Amino acid sequence: MIASLNKTKRVKRNAEKPSKRSLRFTPYAMAKLLYLRDIGPTEVGGFGISSASDLLLVEDIQLVEQVCSVVSVEFNDDSVADFFDKQVDAGRQPEQFARIWIHTHPGASPSPSGTDEETFDRCFGGVGWAVMHIIAEEGNTYTRARFNVGPGTERRLRCRTVFDTEFPASDHEAWFIEYCDNVTVYDPFSSRHTLAETFEDADWWERNASAADRWSDRLLEAGH
Repeated sequence: MIASLNKTKRVKRNAEKPSKRSLRFTPYAMAKLLYLRDIGPTEVGGFGISSASDLLLVEDIQLVEQVCSVVSVEFNDDSVADFFDKQVDAGRQPEQFARIWIHTHPGASPSPSGTDEETFDRCFGGVGWAVMHIIAEEGNTYTRARFNVGPGTERRLRCRTVFDTEFPASDHEAWFIEYCDNVTVYDPFSSRHTLAETFEDADWWERNASAADRWSDRLLEAGH
């Protein structure tokens, strides 16, 4: 019992001390993450896509279908399974696309909520290692790595953007389409609704006019 308590204290103490290692983002990945954070009024979550030669270098952020509120993100299980299949078909290993869970927080605090901790335990407790990264609306971040092999440990990581690798140009239009295709906003004071019903602010549509027009055309083509 005493040994178990000492182990728990040691893991917790390690998790509170930032490691010299860091989770790094290419400029493309960071630009996309900031865009997805700021486009809507809720949390939004996805998976970091890592470099094959450096698993802590995030090159892209990929969304799956999800229901989001200002305090939670709920992934659709079938969409996650489809995402995994597509990544394997693209030649990636699970360590590249299924180990870094990234989501946003409206407001100033990036600290994980009880729901975040439960999700991290439930969804990533069975793999060798995983990372939870949270970025808040005002730019503060929280990053923690968990190692589930051996005695198990956790460690806070620093995060930064690196510019010493090649990266593609930003693509707000494609990011907007990806967001609209995957995110359903949940308002606890009404029913679940789509983004078309959520963003009624004329200024918002003006700022995103090009992508919004393309999305509207796709909805019309689909018969919505």
